[in-house]
Amino acid sequence: MASSYLSFASKLSFLHNGNYKNDAVGRNLLFDNPNSYKWNRKFSDSCFSKTRCSGVGVTRAASTTEAVVDDNRVSKEDSRVLRVGLICGGPSAERGISLNSARSVLDHIEGDDLQVSCYYIDYDMNAFAISSAQVYSNTPADFDFKLESLAKGFSSLDEFAEHLAASVDIVFPVIHGRFGEDGGIQELLERHNVPFVGTGSRECRKAFDKYDASLELSKQGFITVPSFLVQGSEIEECELSKWFTSNQLDPNSGKVDLKLVIICLQVKPARAGSSIGVTVAYGVSDSLKKANDLISEGIDDKILVEIFLEGGSEFTAIVLDVGSGFDCHPVVLLPTEVEIQFHGSVDVREEDAIFNYRRKYLPTQQVAYHTPPRFPLKVIENIQEGASVLFRQLGLRDFARIDGWFFPNSMHALSSSAGKFGRTELGTIIYNDINLISGMEQTSFLFQQASKVGFSHSNILRSVIHHACLRFPNLASHNEVSAHLPRRSKSLPFDEAFNKQEGIRKIFVLFGGDTSERQVSLMSGTNVWLNLLAFDELDVTPCLLAPSDDHSDDGSRVVWSLPYSLVLRHTTEEVLDACIEAIEPAQATLTSHLRNQVMNDLMECLKKHSWFTGFDIADEQPVRYSLEKWVKLAKEVQATVFIAVHGGIGEDGTLQSLLESEGVPHTGPGAAASKTCMDKVATSLALSHLADLGVLTINKDVRRKEDLLNMPALEIWDELISRLQCETLCVKPARDGCSTGVARLCCVEDLAVYIKALKDCLLRIPPDSFSKSHGMIEMPSPPPERLIFEPFIETDEIVVSSKSGGEKAQGLVWKGNSRWVEITVGVIGTLGSMRSLSPSVTVKETGDILSLEEKFQGGTGINLTPPPASIVSNEALERCKHRIELIANTLQLEGFSRIDAFLNVDSGEVLIIEVNTVPGMTPSTVLIHQALAEQPPMYPHKFFRTLLDLASERTI
Repeated sequence: MASSYLSFASKLSFLHNGNYKNDAVGRNLLFDNPNSYKWNRKFSDSCFSKTRCSGVGVTRAASTTEAVVDDNRVSKEDSRVLRVGLICGGPSAERGISLNSARSVLDHIEGDDLQVSCYYIDYDMNAFAISSAQVYSNTPADFDFKLESLAKGFSSLDEFAEHLAASVDIVFPVIHGRFGEDGGIQELLERHNVPFVGTGSRECRKAFDKYDASLELSKQGFITVPSFLVQGSEIEECELSKWFTSNQLDPNSGKVDLKLVIICLQVKPARAGSSIGVTVAYGVSDSLKKANDLISEGIDDKILVEIFLEGGSEFTAIVLDVGSGFDCHPVVLLPTEVEIQFHGSVDVREEDAIFNYRRKYLPTQQVAYHTPPRFPLKVIENIQEGASVLFRQLGLRDFARIDGWFFPNSMHALSSSAGKFGRTELGTIIYNDINLISGMEQTSFLFQQASKVGFSHSNILRSVIHHACLRFPNLASHNEVSAHLPRRSKSLPFDEAFNKQEGIRKIFVLFGGDTSERQVSLMSGTNVWLNLLAFDELDVTPCLLAPSDDHSDDGSRVVWSLPYSLVLRHTTEEVLDACIEAIEPAQATLTSHLRNQVMNDLMECLKKHSWFTGFDIADEQPVRYSLEKWVKLAKEVQATVFIAVHGGIGEDGTLQSLLESEGVPHTGPGAAASKTCMDKVATSLALSHLADLGVLTINKDVRRKEDLLNMPALEIWDELISRLQCETLCVKPARDGCSTGVARLCCVEDLAVYIKALKDCLLRIPPDSFSKSHGMIEMPSPPPERLIFEPFIETDEIVVSSKSGGEKAQGLVWKGNSRWVEITVGVIGTLGSMRSLSPSVTVKETGDILSLEEKFQGGTGINLTPPPASIVSNEALERCKHRIELIANTLQLEGFSRIDAFLNVDSGEVLIIEVNTVPGMTPSTVLIHQALAEQPPMYPHKFFRTLLDLASERTI
């Protein structure tokens, strides 16, 4: 079965030496002439799979294939290959984030010396061996309902653990919250003598339970926040009143923080983790009501009521254990300050904002990170000292993340803490949350802080795994010198010696800009950059297109060439601020001092381990260029530009024209096609003659913002519904990206709300502001000058359900009344020969419009790739793909793009919505799902390399 799939090593090493070992089923492949496998204009011959060594049969796409667990063992000559079992999912509300973490870990640890098997635990605690293709799904809901046909299930958790004991050398659990951090998975593995990364079960239980952890911290001499535990609904109000009084809080209006506490190991739905179930309450009655609401909702039966401490700054610190075996030697990396930011009237109403789930996992300007913190040096060193002591005293292992607060001024509420650790002359330090399995998304705190002290993603993850192996004597042979050497950062500066290296191809990945999609652009660019780093023959430089208000001396736009650590930020604003900070002498001196201090501490222990081959991220400075000079530099060093700038000059042809004028190859369509597709009206006009061929367009009415603000809403509404012959409208910016400012308007009152949002320059419209329920709507900033109104197309609701509460899986529920569904389709190829990937049916979780999260944030949104046969027949699907290719070639697309449309599931007709010439390329992008649905599947490294290679074929 495996022989029909051309497999690639983790870094396509056969491009250099022709050798590749350990494909998905343990066989060995030898390519005598690797140079023969080059891009073919027909495209299909290039869709090679970089097969993941998953141990789950042949890696297949998330379609109708079945994952089969491979029972083959690593051969004797490969006995030093470390077999890692990667476990994600779980019952927590953070299981989508767990999937993101697993995806990131898989991308960065796999190699010829390390084989990864992927496993998933669903909401009901059923364990499955899954294909690594499933790990690239946007959310568990993408495949939950079809797990029984896609994966090998285990009859019990004990059978699962027995399989792990026989099939892997060590387990890397990346389950966040319940069953991952509460000791559940650890206890299971301990019972079956399966080695694993991270803290033991007993210590996990104590550290994860916020109430017990607080008691333990106090016992160990740390300052803690006064708290009150609500258990069940029978708590007397007078008891809580006494607690308020004893802590000098007003019983009627005292401000407290309610936190979810999970301590039991029962198998039941729970929303655990540091971002779930946290709210703010005022006074005794409000506290009891909200606590009991959380209990009655079934979130948990233990709620922690804490004093809400104001005036402080939140921080988080990664702790890395670099000791030998059970000899713990924790080193705290450079902590990160978490700054909650407020923008506009919507945010002002969030007066009691906390670092919640949305702020943590979706890049917006609601939060900013500062690494190291903007605290005095002595405070930073005290934070590091306390976190190190805490790690050791709680018996933690390998790595952890410890969160806390720094309060510059002493607080009366904590006056009883005199003499405890945390009280300093400069303020008070409090540790309040311990994360045993820190998030491992691409720009997570783990990677941000590790990169500041010389670790790449791969290096820090492999170091953690190898350190865990030290506790298990039978894994000693795997901790000898690794064949996987760290790849030194070499993107800066652009020196002549490097440019003369033969066979090295220079790549600039450009992202940022100033459109409303600039944060998504950062996610896309970061993902592309990290994927292309896998190829040793490429030298990849990440570059930030600064906002238009950051001008060079000659008045032109600015581009920053970035070092590794500055890319791993939350927003483009953070990246820009970090660039400015990095070249500011005082800040640069402080960061360098802290970096050297931590690196010396790390090296003192790491040098004793043969598997550690050194740090691989240099301490480099960003370089600032005018856009014009940057383009000339690209020409000078013969670079190819990978464009990841969404909207604005990235998609309207401006950037493409600048590059083409200098003969610089770039990804995606050319200037003329980009300009046409950016204008939704021009796109419709260019396709209007294809109606007889099954390509339909939507009638549009374009209005200026100024006219909307100055005309009565009722008059506008009557004109629109009369001209467009409809009762419900869809409004969207005429020339902005696809994910912002789009709303369904059902009545004149809805229109008035939208116009007011434009007038007030709102950054987002709150959920349920319109007559029909909807989620948060991100708005363009500044507001668009022109807006498009068009009939709202009713599609059939699709409900995806999985096994829950002992009921049988319902799978897909689709009534199919209107016979229309919304799809998104990637196209890829050369000019005139574009090929359609498998379409994805988009499923909206809230409201009628896909939210920013559902489109781009991993762990949210559902895409069905390929469309289930129960919805779209194979015949209709093929007709759809043919029409998508007709659209792409008519618009003269090349390289790659994404087409959004409505599909008639019977006829295969497509009703075009828009064309994105620089589509989202985030880790959870639908384009990855579609590439994986190809036969053979194309994994992310190869997919982005293919897009890059297409750029070199274009005629400029």
